[in-house]
Amino acid sequence: MSAEDSEKAYSSSAGDDVPEYAGERAVNKKAAERFGVFAPVMEKLFDYGVEARGVERVLENERDPKLLWNNLFMWWSVNCVLTTVPIGALAQAFFTLSFGNACATILCFGALGAAFTSGIATLGPKTGLRTMIIARFSSGYIGGIIYSIFNILTQLGFATTCVILGGQTLAAVRPDTLSLEGGVAIVAVLSVIPCFVGYELLHRYERYVWAPILLVMLFLWGLGGKAGYHVTAQKAFEDPAGRFLAGDVLSFGGIVFGSFTGWAPVAADYNCKLPVNTSAWAVFFMTFFGLYLPVCFISILGAALMTITNPVYVAAYEDGSMGGLIAQVLTPWGGFGKFLLVVLALSVIANNMVNTYSTGISIQALGRPFAVVPRMFWTLVGFIAYTIAGIVGREHFSDILSNFLSILSYWTAFFMVITLEEHFIFRRKGGPLGGYNLDDWDTPSKLPLGIAGILAGAIGVAGAVVGMAEVWYIGPIGILAGNPEFGGDLGFELAAIFAGVSYPFLRWLEIRLMGR
Repeated sequence: MSAEDSEKAYSSSAGDDVPEYAGERAVNKKAAERFGVFAPVMEKLFDYGVEARGVERVLENERDPKLLWNNLFMWWSVNCVLTTVPIGALAQAFFTLSFGNACATILCFGALGAAFTSGIATLGPKTGLRTMIIARFSSGYIGGIIYSIFNILTQLGFATTCVILGGQTLAAVRPDTLSLEGGVAIVAVLSVIPCFVGYELLHRYERYVWAPILLVMLFLWGLGGKAGYHVTAQKAFEDPAGRFLAGDVLSFGGIVFGSFTGWAPVAADYNCKLPVNTSAWAVFFMTFFGLYLPVCFISILGAALMTITNPVYVAAYEDGSMGGLIAQVLTPWGGFGKFLLVVLALSVIANNMVNTYSTGISIQALGRPFAVVPRMFWTLVGFIAYTIAGIVGREHFSDILSNFLSILSYWTAFFMVITLEEHFIFRRKGGPLGGYNLDDWDTPSKLPLGIAGILAGAIGVAGAVVGMAEVWYIGPIGILAGNPEFGGDLGFELAAIFAGVSYPFLRWLEIRLMGR
């Protein structure tokens, strides 16, 4: 297939030129044609249920209104998992916050992160596009590539923490017979299978899996109470009220915010098949509560488990991190407790499926040479990458989680602000552009040049740099926000403010000079 033929084949979406009622087989045959000599093999895979669509736009006649409730159940399942527990534990382990201040930080910063992410989710039904493709309408084709690279690293980072914690927990069930490496590999393999098949199987799984996992989380709350929560235990170690405490709250708040907004770059990926007239408020609130309730409930559980002062439980955490502590909490129930531990370990699959699927979509969004390669192939590439990373980093889970979520919040902050400002200021009805010309999604000459979006993103990076507070670097403003030794992390706040202030002016100038 020549480069010209490849471009022509790719520019046609899976449903283009297929009659409205032609049936799934006709759509699959059309989708397979762009793979040249591999078309017969791909058509067979598509007929067996493997998703044919990649980053192509979902046309209006291909939408399904029955999927609306998936906005709630999918995000609930994705976050009602074992990997959410350690987020709350970081409040005490890294920032010496008391249980009360940990809870307040989770609830407040969580609401902010969930609201921004839910706003991005509303763009899926409006456009029928994946999130990284929507970014092209604010930051141009090149800007979309830059964001896709960030998102690939983000999803692989999330996936790495999933397989490490899942592997830790499986290894804790049979410490003498299953190695940590083996646990990591098991979780990784089980995660990739449904993602290879695609969107429909992923949604079907996520629609129901939240219920049994929520029951296990309730068991954990009860068994932790039996072990003895001491909610004032960390009070003696907490920094005094004032600048030092504020720095701890800001730094932990950045991690909480990042745990929510890490889903923003994929939020539209999972509702782009909803009809265009779907209520934006319905999508917003279903996504908001699907994120906010489970993340807060389970993060606070993690913070509560850290208040157990029994030396056996403390030693379990020191020896086996959060997986070891949870195993100890379930010990009183004997064999049934070990069964619940296996269920919890495997719960991370619900989370990791989204990471794996969206990694493949984001690689396709890098441009046409990547998009002509089937989505399921890139899914396998992502699987190999995070499995290797999980095995290599298996002994450093808490450090990886803390640093990853902090940095994650920086870029997602300015990405969300730029994308939402484009939508509400420039694409609104009666605005400078008056809406989206969705047929232009893969035509660089008709998309924005992207200078405004890229420059505003760079200014957002500058805001993050001056406000961040990491172990390896503290910005000049971050150092003023907390303990002079550690600072206080204002990275995501300044990234959002710097980008939010600069983008409207830069975009107005771009439209005035370039006309698009």
